[in-house]
Amino acid sequence: MRIEWDVPIKMDDGRVLRADIFRPEEDRHPVILSYGPYAKGLAFQDGYPSAWQRMVAEHPDVPHGSSNKYQSWEVVDPEKWVPEGYACVRVESRGAGRAAG
Repeated sequence: MRIEWDVPIKMDDGRVLRADIFRPEEDRHPVILSYGPYAKGLAFQDGYPSAWQRMVAEHPDVPHGSSNKYQSWEVVDPEKWVPEGYACVRVESRGAGRAAG
């Protein structure tokens, strides 16, 4: 899996948003795109430990087969989708994290 952190996305008004991109080594692939303010760059289990523990207890299939180090709140796990041929792109919304407001 190829990973690019904080890739700049220049908006029409000049502000710059940031995206993390997880993708296969090949050139072309479908994209699962998420955009929002929540936890880009923060592992679910680190940022929300009680919610993580509840999820794992109730849905043990979710963390199975992944290190979960790239699994964030309410977005797909790149370690599960990239091997299936998808790119996962996480864009921080304006004013969140490292994105300009």
